[in-house]
This record gives sequence, structure tokens and C-alpha cells, in this order.
Amino acid sequence: MTLAAKSLEDLRSLLPSATVREREGKPVTSPQTTEEVATITRYANAHKLSIEILGAGTKRGWGNPVTADLLLDTTKLTGVRQHSWQDLTATVAAGTPWATMQRALAQHNQQVALDPLWPETATVGGIIATNDSGAWRLKYGSLRDLIIGMTIVLADSTIAKSGGKVVKNVAGYDLHKLMTGAFGTLGIITEVTFRLHPIPQHTQTFTVDAGQAEQLEPLMAAIRDSHLLVEAVQLRGDGYGFHLDIQLSAHPEARHAELLTKTVEGNRLTLKPSSTEIWRVREVLFANDNAFVAKCSTLPADLTSFGERVMSLNGVFVAQSIGTMITSFDAPGHTTGYGVETLRAEMEERGGSLSILKYPNPSWSGLPADRINSTALPLMREIKHRFDPNRILNPGRFIGGI
Repeated sequence: MTLAAKSLEDLRSLLPSATVREREGKPVTSPQTTEEVATITRYANAHKLSIEILGAGTKRGWGNPVTADLLLDTTKLTGVRQHSWQDLTATVAAGTPWATMQRALAQHNQQVALDPLWPETATVGGIIATNDSGAWRLKYGSLRDLIIGMTIVLADSTIAKSGGKVVKNVAGYDLHKLMTGAFGTLGIITEVTFRLHPIPQHTQTFTVDAGQAEQLEPLMAAIRDSHLLVEAVQLRGDGYGFHLDIQLSAHPEARHAELLTKTVEGNRLTLKPSSTEIWRVREVLFANDNAFVAKCSTLPADLTSFGERVMSLNGVFVAQSIGTMITSFDAPGHTTGYGVETLRAEMEERGGSLSILKYPNPSWSGLPADRINSTALPLMREIKHRFDPNRILNPGRFIGGI
């Protein structure tokens, strides 16, 4: 009997109520409870079998590829488990599609104030594991700021709870902040408690076009320093030039649109209304199968100069005003990563970073996905060792093969 067949038989006996099947020549389990997830990790840890953790698979190609013995599918861990609308908190199962969660919360005019990629299919756990966020981060903060509690299954099957279900909770360690962006290498997220925000009732989206990114830099600074109620700001660069997208969330009677118009005209530019669809333009960058797609981080003050540099290297980009940028470099024939490597070197010189999220070909790995400061890598490896000494959880997916 092969290892896969033996594992399949064992897991079916251990998890009679869970779906256990074969996929990609490996056993795949679809647990419905945190306790079933713990049973799977206990079995895997005892037999030193590696697990690849899957949600909807929208970001499965991010990071380094994983060669695992078992697949753990979280998509049956679904539903809003508790919505304390009076306290502006909600506890949600990790396999819940993001948009499904938002529709449930919207019944009380509330939301998790985050705009991730592919919200209709991407799961709560996958978004947290990859630390995905969009332009709303300007107003509401990062994903780590929106999470107040989490239930995690560790590699040895321990069920750990971090934080709590109320905003003013200071008990315990902030393990949920460590799990955010860990790509599932430290633990399996099964439930998350979010801090909620009201859904804005009045929003308007505008765009300012310019021939050079540097023309938009003074405007971005003026908006940051103003009293305008700005929901999001996004800088884009494509074959038509540079574009600054701005979303206001003020009541029309407050006349913030007029104030924004004056600010834009004061910088000798023109403001025009835009569709809300522009806030999903990041997804378009991933649609090109012949492109390297990378996530870059830099200082906000360097954003426009690096935007110009991306365009000079025949790339396109979408950036948040806080300094996070998604870039796409076309690579016909899957043979070159010149633009990616050039930009990475220049960003590192300025204290920034670049991580490849998508290769033009999944089997093409001529460039490293990530580089990291040598003083940080030993610490990160030690954290992985403490949480997962047998390396059973998404082994190798994180930076440096962690």
C-alpha cells in the first residue's frame, strides 16, 4: 500500500464526518470544525507528513511552491459564527469567502474595512495568511489592525486562542499578528474575530490624469495634509500615463468634492468622476499569464519616482499612497526578469523590498521570490522551528524556504 493510500484510509477512519478524498494524487481533507483540523495535524505530526493548506486557491501560487503529503481544504469551515453588531465585532470561520462575510455584516450596515483581491472567491483565512489589502488601508489601517482575536491550530494539534471578542481586550499574546502574513507556515487559522466599521453612506470616486508621476506628488501630499474625508487614494501607471484615484466619503452637503476640485486645480490638474471599478484594477495585473507580478514596499516619498522607474522598465503598476505597490512586467517567452531584478536592486538600495507573487510560468524559477535581511532570517527560522519543529505546515512556502 502506498503512503497516500495508507494516509487516505487512516484519515477516513479518524474523520468519519469530514470529507476525505484524493486530489492531485494526495489525500485531501475538508474539515468542518476546529477539532477536526486538530485531528489532522495530530496525525500528520505523528507521522511527519507535510500539509499544504488550501482555501479557494486564489493565491496558491504566491510564495514558494509546496510539496506536501496531504492537502487540507478549509472551504467547509464557513459562516459568520457571531456578529455582535452593538460592539462592532464579528467572529468568522476561516473558509468563508470574503464577499459572503461582507454581505452578512452589511445587514447591520457594517463591514470589515479591507479591500482584498478577488473578494467573491478568496477566503478569510487565505487573505489573512497572505496579508492582502488594498487602498482602504489609508483610512482604516492594516489587516493586523482589524483583527482582535483568532483561533489557531498549531502543528502539534494544540488549539490556541489569541486576543478576544471585544475591542478592549489586552489578555494574552498577539499571536494573531504573527499569523497574519505567515503564509500558513506557523499555524492553521480556523476562526477570526474582526473589528468592524460602518459602511460609508456617501462615497464619490474621482481620477486625476498626468503625463508624469512627479506631477501628482504635490497633489498627493496636499490631500494627505488636508481635512478632506478621504476613504482611499491609489496611484496607477499604464500605457496611457499616470493616474491618481481618490475616493471621498463625505456627505454631499459638506462640499468636499468642491474642496478637492480646488486642490486639484491649484496643482494645475483636472479632476474627473470615475467608476468604482477602478478600485479593482489590481486584479487586472494578475490576469496576464506572461508577466512577473511583484509586491513592492517603499517610502511614500519615493512612490512617484519608483512609479516612473517601473514605467521606464516597460512595466505597469498600481500603488497605495502608503508606499505599497503591485507591479507587472511582461516577459514574452518566459525568459527574462530584467525589469523585476533591476527594480528590486534599486528598491533595496533605498530601504525598500520586492517580492515576486506570480511567475509567468509556475515551473519557471530563475529569480528568487524574495530576499531578506540576513539578520532577520535566522530569527524567522527559529520562530518556525518553535511553532513547527517537524516542518509539517506549508513547508518552504515562506521567505528563505521557511
